[in-house]
Amino acid sequence: MAIDRRVFLTGVATAAAATAADLSLTRGTAYADPTHYDPSWDSVDQHTAAPEWFQDAKFGIYFHWGAFSVPAFGNEWYPRNMYIDGSAENNHHKATFGDPSAWPYHDFINGARDKAGNFVQFAPKLVSAGGRFDPDDWAQLFADAGARFAGPVAEHHDGFSMWDSQVNEWNSAQHGPRLNLLQIFRDAIRAKGMKLLLSMHHAYNFNGYYDHVPGQSDPSLRKLYGQLDTAAENQLWYDKLKEVVDLAQPDVIWEDFDLTRVDEAKRLEFLSYYYNQALTWGREVVATYKDGYNNKGEVFDYERGGPGDLSSPYWLTDDSISSSSWCYTQGIGYYSTPQMLHALIDRISKNGNMLLNIAPMADGTIPQGQRDVLLGIGDHLQRFGESLYGTRAWTVYGEGPTKMGGGSFTEPVAGTAKDFRFTRDKADRVLYATVLGWPGSSTTIGTLAAGHIDMRSLTSLQLLGSSAGTYVDLPAPTQSSDGLHITLPSASAPHSALAYVLKFTFSGAIPVHTP
Repeated sequence: MAIDRRVFLTGVATAAAATAADLSLTRGTAYADPTHYDPSWDSVDQHTAAPEWFQDAKFGIYFHWGAFSVPAFGNEWYPRNMYIDGSAENNHHKATFGDPSAWPYHDFINGARDKAGNFVQFAPKLVSAGGRFDPDDWAQLFADAGARFAGPVAEHHDGFSMWDSQVNEWNSAQHGPRLNLLQIFRDAIRAKGMKLLLSMHHAYNFNGYYDHVPGQSDPSLRKLYGQLDTAAENQLWYDKLKEVVDLAQPDVIWEDFDLTRVDEAKRLEFLSYYYNQALTWGREVVATYKDGYNNKGEVFDYERGGPGDLSSPYWLTDDSISSSSWCYTQGIGYYSTPQMLHALIDRISKNGNMLLNIAPMADGTIPQGQRDVLLGIGDHLQRFGESLYGTRAWTVYGEGPTKMGGGSFTEPVAGTAKDFRFTRDKADRVLYATVLGWPGSSTTIGTLAAGHIDMRSLTSLQLLGSSAGTYVDLPAPTQSSDGLHITLPSASAPHSALAYVLKFTFSGAIPVHTP
């Protein structure tokens, strides 16, 4: 099918920078969405892709958790890889459970005994029923981590719906836990004051994920393994999305790749339905994509990465707390708190949001190592959040030796005391410079050098203090051709933090910066 403007343009996806003029278009400009959307590109392109609340929110959390979490081996592609002869998952499956021809993936959903005689099933129990799954605790953890939006993977490539679906009998209400998990998470997350995100990965279910699974004769299993005819698969793709819209009324629907292989008419039918429903709810919603939509009415998502420089329009990255897997596996390793926090700060400085994935265990336990990283991020956001929440990108994202981003699939890295990242308040009177380590008794910011910015309207320079709303006044800085020279309170850090924030307040608009 023709894709032309209807998919994300390569030039936009690979843009390394946005000009100051591009970003200035977003300052103080508000547009009203239409009062009705038709299933056409001309209509859905009128939708505000990244509403103000989304640009203010900055940080979200989601989680890969489902039947694929039960084997806790390899990664969330275990349902696919277990059928590929000779793969690590295939060998593990044969040794632990049996040959996939006799012990298929849906046994993790229905329940069956492994070779050791243990009953195996994705069937987490609520704490109220004597189990270890506590959705209220999850939601509180997300709130404590500083997330402003959160939610589940509502359906991964495996075709198992995490809600009481009327169009897909392979769901968490009729099998496994026998719980309407999406509804449970909806209520828990909204109760903590966060916006609701859900992710849908089901386009790939019928476009290659299960291409090593033998043909099924049972119609229900054909549905699970993506083996229906093309028209039926496309209709099911849409019907699932319509159900989650109606059930959860999500503020963000995040979609994974392969949308270009879904009928264009169905894609447009979904977008127009979602946007029209949001109008009846009186809310501004966000649809994200990796392919198949465009950056007019929807937000482009970089997987595990982001641009290397400022980029416009507003964007999103999804990253994971682990480099090895998006779902829980035995021996899973985690990125450090500085890596994840500094990645978040970097992405905000470049005009984006970060959605961070965690990996709960099959029984509903969130491992302590993941909790520690989340709470470390939350500590910074609770104390220094004024420099991130509700801010906007400045005309320069930052400076320093540590380069981050540059596209998708780039590792998060911790910065240094020579790395700065800039943000500004929406009134354009306060400039924040976050330094990714304590620099000592003085520091120099080259971006603010004489000849590049006129600092005469600076009225105060402060270091954000150890708790929210506290400040340490700093002496007036001196400016020269090599930078702005700042005197700090002491050689050793005045308080413990993973990054420190300088607050520049001006009498009027932040002066124009020239390269």
